[in-house]
Order: sequence, then C-alpha cells, then structure tokens
Amino acid sequence: MREILDLDRYPLDRPESTAWWALVARCRADLAENGMFNLEGFMHGSVAQAEADALIPLFASESFRHARDHNIYFLDNVPGLAADHPALTRFRTSNNTLCWDQLAGSAMDRLYRWPDFARFLAAVMKKEALYPMADPLAGLNTMSYSEGQTLNWHFDRSEFTTTLLMQAPEIGGEFIYRTDLRSEENPNYDGVARMLAGDDPEVQTLTLSPGALNVFRGKNTPHRVGDVKGARARVSSVFSFYEQPAVTFSDAERQGFYGRAS
Repeated sequence: MREILDLDRYPLDRPESTAWWALVARCRADLAENGMFNLEGFMHGSVAQAEADALIPLFASESFRHARDHNIYFLDNVPGLAADHPALTRFRTSNNTLCWDQLAGSAMDRLYRWPDFARFLAAVMKKEALYPMADPLAGLNTMSYSEGQTLNWHFDRSEFTTTLLMQAPEIGGEFIYRTDLRSEENPNYDGVARMLAGDDPEVQTLTLSPGALNVFRGKNTPHRVGDVKGARARVSSVFSFYEQPAVTFSDAERQGFYGRAS
C-alpha cells in the first residue's frame, strides 16, 4: 500500500504502534471538536489524479447519472412540519456515479479491501470492528460532479461517511457544513430554516486537496458540496463500512441508487 498511501505520515500499516495510537488520538480529538477529521495527502496526490484521469472515459460512457429534487431530510414530509415550512425547502442534487464493480483493481478498490483501513477507522470511531460491504455495487462508489452539478444540503442517515477526494474542480466543489445544527433531542427546525436561508454565521467551508481523506459525522451536521464550475469535474470516492459483516442492499435499493440491480 505504500505506493498509493503516505504511510510515513499515516502509519495505518503499523496497528497498535505508538505512532498509530497517536494518529488515532488526533483523529478522535478532531471528531469531538469538529465532527470530522481530515488527513491531507493520505493518498499520494499523483496517484489520486491518475485514478481520476483513468475514470474519465468510464464516467462518459458507463456511469449512472443521479439527479433528484429533495429537501434536507430526503423525506416527502416530516411529522409536525407544515409542507411550506422553510426547513423543507427543496434543492437539486446531480452527479454521475461509478459502482464498485466498475472500480475493480483501482487504488480505491485496494484501499477499501485493505483490512488495516477498516481497523484504523474502527479504532477512531471506538467500534469493536468495521467491515466493508458485501454488495458488489454499493460498497465503494466514485462520484463525478461536472459544471452545474452539486451535492446539495442534506443530513446523512449513517453515523459517519468516509470519502477520498480524487480530483478538485477549477472553481467550487468545496465542502460546506454546519456542525451540530440539530440533536437527537432537538430537531431545531427553525435553525435549519435560517441556515438554508443563508442566515447562519456558523456555516463553515473546507477546501480539500486531491488525496485527502475526510471522515465526517453528518447525521446532525448538515452539509453540501459547492456548485462546480469550469471544465474539470470534482471526483471523489465514498467507502461504506458497517459494524456487521456481509451487508448488502436490496435489488430495489440498488435500482434506485444506481439504475440497475446487478
């Protein structure tokens, strides 16, 4: 893995070592303070860019174009909220997606299958273990956002999301988020409405470089990707891990997310 990852800075190949535990502690602290941690240069930038370049023809000919209108909750309605409540403002999300079976042999595929990657993430998240999916489509996805495309405001359904930036666009594509806008006890609908209206000074913007690993707790922290502009797309990979082994999506879920069941 050394040829694709900077294991001198990020010693995932030396689990339980002093340096490994120091990295785990640093990432835990960042998670506690910011709801995320970032490892810049986790994958060598030249490797990330080469992988993005190699995917250009696949995005053009074989990707699934995902486009939908949605609110921040990805729900048709929210109990207790009027249909015209500003917290239910609708947005457009659009990207092109390649699935795990289309990424076989890539650096991202090697990383996802590497047991020390899951072991490190489990330690940071204080989990007994984490496992890659058994689903041939859903476990690893790589998304392209071309000019005019974006991932719009939303809350995540999963506890955490693991992404790796492969290519940055010429303009836009920044990660925009608002830490802990809601809680399990308080949905803070009025606060959500103010944020969506652009009236929240605690919204932050993060610009990452190709090769950066971002692990993010997005269940109560809304986030989006800035609109992409220019000829170069934003390309990022998403790795899905679960506390149980052999998790798969149903055929209906695959069809909805990827336009095919197999």
